[in-house]
Amino acid sequence: MRPVRGFTLIELMITLVVAAILAAVALPAYTSYINKSRAKGAGADLAALALNMENNFQLQLKYPVYAAGTVASNSNFKAWTPAQSAYFNYTVVSTASTYTLTATGKDKLSGCNLSLDNLNTRTASSSCGFTTW
Repeated sequence: MRPVRGFTLIELMITLVVAAILAAVALPAYTSYINKSRAKGAGADLAALALNMENNFQLQLKYPVYAAGTVASNSNFKAWTPAQSAYFNYTVVSTASTYTLTATGKDKLSGCNLSLDNLNTRTASSSCGFTTW
């Protein structure tokens, strides 16, 4: 008599259940990690935009003036291209002596709001996955 080779149905089902449990735990953690990294990328975009504002201040001794709700884009800032524009909207409010830059999340990141001002005060809402940056 030859020994039986292969897996029994019970062994296969146990393996599938263990894999499903691991996937159920890992997928939300991975999604959270991805959203947090996108929010950190938006923070880097704001820092790069702040460098553009500071560069203008060094050249003209004043910040460019933008009304509330002005969308920050390549037309306003030629040397700035946001890496996270698919996930965040960027706005700028400024006077000749102050500015506030804001990144507002879209879709899955809709509760995530980041801001940066001329005093380098950085804020983040808790839904970004962090509160300081």
